[in-house]
Parts: sequence; structure tokens; C-alpha cells
Amino acid sequence: MRIATWNVNSVRARQQRLINWLKSSQPDVLCLQELKCTDADFPFDAVKEAGYFAAVHGQKTYNGVAILAKTEPTDVIRGLSDGVDDTHARFISATVNGIRVVSAYAPNGQQVDSPAYVYKLEWYRRLRNYLDTRHKPDDLVVMGGDWNIAPDPIDVYDVAQWEGQTLFTLRERDALQQVCAFGLTDAFRKLYPDVQKFSWWDYRMLMFPKNKGVRIDHLFLTAPLVPRLTACDVDREERKGQQPSDHAPVWLELKD
Repeated sequence: MRIATWNVNSVRARQQRLINWLKSSQPDVLCLQELKCTDADFPFDAVKEAGYFAAVHGQKTYNGVAILAKTEPTDVIRGLSDGVDDTHARFISATVNGIRVVSAYAPNGQQVDSPAYVYKLEWYRRLRNYLDTRHKPDDLVVMGGDWNIAPDPIDVYDVAQWEGQTLFTLRERDALQQVCAFGLTDAFRKLYPDVQKFSWWDYRMLMFPKNKGVRIDHLFLTAPLVPRLTACDVDREERKGQQPSDHAPVWLELKD
């Protein structure tokens, strides 16, 4: 079973790239982030023609997440469902082939100590509460997304430059660690503890050709799925070409 995650950075602007990638890579499940469109504007027909069902939680202009799958997702939940008045479409979960799949688009945080940064830390606290409320550590769960946090020094191209910057502050990294402490394993880091690969590169200053990126797109697994993990990688090729997303897809494979 191949599960992938991709911040597509506008599904309408990159619709053909999405369809082409679905056809060439054939993931069983794809978690999408930053759709930047409402449910009504999502390209359901094109996705269906490519062989996928879609569960969507959209938002005009900003945010938006989806789960695409070859078998129809069931028991779809949109949002963290914790009673908080939050209009941001950042979270969707569904069951696909017996596995609970999450697609999450964590807040960016903007500037350290800004209201957006405070919201980001609170969102992570709410996410941990969601897991504690809805799941047990031995449930079959895969969480894919743009988490907007580089977990460790190896996940940024220049530690000195990134130290204290949003996406890499100690408070953000601790917030992600608190979520993972529920019982989640970083699929890529499990297989490659010492390999440096990135999933996001700024459009500016030739950052992609220079490979000056960060790893902020992750796939997390609960413990029962870890023994089934056989592969995980970043599809760096998809960051190339005309009008790419600034993120590359990340995928994993689970044996039956």
C-alpha cells in the first residue's frame, strides 16, 4: 500500500501536474494540502477520471486539505471537532482500507511570538488532544501533511541560519514532539536516520537548484504499522519543471 502526502500549493493552478503524478506514481492514498479552493471548485471529475475518490475540506483562497484514494474513503471527519471556533480548513481524516488516514496542513506561524505563532502552538496542542480523544496508540493510523516544522537539525540546510526562525524554533519542535509522543513514528527518519533530504524549497534565490531546503512534509505512523514500513522517499523530480509547487510529494509503502 503506497500512501503519499503533497502540499500542492493550489490544486487549480497545478491540476494537470496533480493528475499526471497520480497516473505516473499510482499511490493508493494521497493526502493533499493547501488546496486554496472551496469544495465546489475542487476538480472532482478530473480526479475521478484518474481513478480516485476524493474527500475534501476546502476553503476559498487559503488552506484546504483532501484525501484521495483508489477506494472510497469512509467515516470522513473535517476539522479537529473540538468545539473551537476555527474557520481554517486544515485537517481531514478518513478510513481507507482499514487504516485511519489524516491529511493535515499545520499553521505556518509567520513571525515568532506573533498571533499566528501562538495559534500554531495551540493548534498542535489541539491536535494532540484529538489523538488522545479519538485514538489509541495501537490503532492503525497514518498522518500525512505539511507540518511546517523541521524536527531536527538534519532537516534544515543551515542550522545557524535557521536557529530561532519560524519552522525551526524549539517551541515548535517541542510541539511536534508532543504530538509524536502519542505513539507516532516519522516514516522517513525511521528508515534513514542519517540521511538529509528536503521537501520544501523557497521559490526565490535559486534555493531549489542549490538544494537549500527544509524537511517539513512528513508521514507519521502508529506502532502497529511500523513493521510494515518498507520504503519512504521524497519525489524531488516533481519540484522541477514549469510552475511546480514549492513542496515535493513524500511517499511511503506498507507491506500487506
